[in-house]
Amino acid sequence: MPTTPSAPAGPRRPEPFTPQTPPGALEDLRARLRATRWPQMPEDAGWATGTDLGYLRELVAHWADGFDWPAQEAALARLPHFRIPLGGLGIHFVHARAVAPAGPVLPLVLSHGWPDSFWRYTKVIDLLTDPGAHGADPADAFDVVVPDMPGYGYSDRPVGPPLDAIAVAGLWAELMDVLGYRRFGAAGGDMGSHVSRYLALDHPERVVAVHRTDAGLPRHAGDPAELAPEERAWLRDAAAWGASEGAYALMQSTKPRTAAVGLNDSPAGLAAWIVEKLRGWSDCGGDVERSFTKDEILTNVTLYWLTGTIGSSMRMYGANAAIAPAQHARRVEVPSGFSLFAGDVVRPPRAWLERTANVVRVSEPPRGGHFAAFEEPELYAEELRAFFRPYRSLAVD
Repeated sequence: MPTTPSAPAGPRRPEPFTPQTPPGALEDLRARLRATRWPQMPEDAGWATGTDLGYLRELVAHWADGFDWPAQEAALARLPHFRIPLGGLGIHFVHARAVAPAGPVLPLVLSHGWPDSFWRYTKVIDLLTDPGAHGADPADAFDVVVPDMPGYGYSDRPVGPPLDAIAVAGLWAELMDVLGYRRFGAAGGDMGSHVSRYLALDHPERVVAVHRTDAGLPRHAGDPAELAPEERAWLRDAAAWGASEGAYALMQSTKPRTAAVGLNDSPAGLAAWIVEKLRGWSDCGGDVERSFTKDEILTNVTLYWLTGTIGSSMRMYGANAAIAPAQHARRVEVPSGFSLFAGDVVRPPRAWLERTANVVRVSEPPRGGHFAAFEEPELYAEELRAFFRPYRSLAVD
């Protein structure tokens, strides 16, 4: 389970990869879970000031004595995994080809966010590569590429400065080139939305169209008076959300190493840090298990634990925060689509989207939140099929 730079010299070519847990890692994990030193805090406060301790105790108990990681790892291993040296790092990705396509196949690179990894897209890969087996049109099949960003999942952790979304977009353009995809579609959410945006900005001759589930938190350096009323309202709403919910992002942008010491040492602390976001950002109505089962939550958290990537994943926040304002002001001219799921946070108005991108489609699915591809995989897959349908032929040389 490589997590530090190990990219070999020589030609860049994908090598098959199988996720494997190091010997003794699960025994160590369970011992730590059973030895959790719980804080002396009211346990009836719910989620108002952070993770609900009662729920976290349930989750930790299941992680220690009920969760079957070998079964989850075996299920993940059934996906076609690869690693490749890019930019001095070993990059992990899933590459699933279209099954029995009935027309031009569109290559599609899917970019994840935080706090997740390729895990975000595990439920939609089959829906996208084999739509005919799921009641959809076989002509809508994709070749799907789902990379782990540097410092996430099974990709290497940068030992030098962390990469920002612009640099990651450059790596993905290289990856698609190595895989033989001269032209392709790009899609993503959260940090993956930024990566997809920069793919379209910096490689417009390669990206036929770009789909995003959010526009990130707004940054506007101009006069607010030039904005439409709904845009000014969104800026205020986003600022209010940041004040009440954004402490994690400020911490991860400015002092990630401090937080990483505790989160990388305590599995209970790691679970608390991640599950609070899964609950707060999903369309679960306050009950996290309406969107994710305990096993699904713990699969995501266990990936972070076993790869030791919580610290390296957080470092990308600081790198993105340092991106120059001029980059945020650039307008995407590649055809752009947005699916604004009903339960997502700080959903942007159309006026803002059109200010920042060449918008050809905006939809508002009735269910799903920030992790829409995992929460509502069928809805998400249909959103991608519908958006990219007019651009399929453009990817054929």
